[in-house]
Amino acid sequence: MPPKSRITREMIVDAAFEIARGSGAEAVNARTVAQKLNCSTQPVMYHFATMEDLKRAVYSRTDRYHTEYLMRASGKFDPLLEIGLNYIRFAIREPHLFRFLFQSGYAKENNLLEMIDSEELVPVLSAMQEGIGLDREKTKGIFLTVALFVHGYASIIANNKLEYDEDLIASHLERAFIGALLAVEQEGDHEKTV
Repeated sequence: MPPKSRITREMIVDAAFEIARGSGAEAVNARTVAQKLNCSTQPVMYHFATMEDLKRAVYSRTDRYHTEYLMRASGKFDPLLEIGLNYIRFAIREPHLFRFLFQSGYAKENNLLEMIDSEELVPVLSAMQEGIGLDREKTKGIFLTVALFVHGYASIIANNKLEYDEDLIASHLERAFIGALLAVEQEGDHEKTV
């Protein structure tokens, strides 16, 4: 008789991620994960004492997936613009995951300043810093301004089915970026004269 397949913690998180992706995080429970894995609920409860623990693990998995998604480059736009467009594309293509990440209350950070210092943003900020050639603090300032703009666009599209016009949105993001860059440069000029 062949040995029974062993359900691992990773398999459970992957199954729960797929459920969250297709139906929303609210659909993740021991029964739906067990059905996805074609097993009883016992392995799910063995690896995760509570569904809250499982959802936190799925949130971390989703956050890593989101960061990887942001860093994909199509080559059609400037790499910095591409990151912003990818954020909006993610909201369109993965609306359940977008809502889970940004509208569920599972984020570890309590405010935008904590978010900007999170480990998950290091690749994004590093790419941005390299692209614009400013120090880390000025890069964070630009990122914060543009991120608020991008998140607004993404939220409206994800929640209201607004039409996605990539060229129009790209032009808006370029303006927001240029405006944020000019504001940082003006602050630097102002500091020099004071």
